Amino acid sequence: MTQEELKKKIYEVMEQHKIGTLATVKDNKPHTRYMTFWKDDEFTFYTPTNRETHKAEEIEANPHVHILIGYEGTGYGDTYLEVQGQAKIREDQEIKDKLWSDQMNRWFEGKEDPEYIVLEIMPEYIRYMNADSNTPEQLDL
Repeated sequence: MTQEELKKKIYEVMEQHKIGTLATVKDNKPHTRYMTFWKDDEFTFYTPTNRETHKAEEIEANPHVHILIGYEGTGYGDTYLEVQGQAKIREDQEIKDKLWSDQMNRWFEGKEDPEYIVLEIMPEYIRYMNADSNTPEQLDL
């Protein structure tokens, strides 16, 4: 598969799937939780969270993260992505406005809530997994 074909396949998985796992590191051990992800026009992932969570503390201490996204759990042949990257905390109102949905009212008082932050994950590489005998294929960024 060419790099352009690989980019297209990765982008399709990112478009179709919003729920995945985010792993952080605490005391040299992984800590994983389910998150909802948004993407930009490239390969950056965004996920809203509360500033008072363990993941925010863990990212401040160690920005290296890992994401799994895409697998449906229906059996063999379900493609998914393995993403290794670095995260940073974004507090600017522009990104918070962009990701805001009314469903988030159950966790925040509104999009101006000071506890509402966004994690921005910039991949170092993305592995396209489980599509066929030629996978995994890796896109280095």
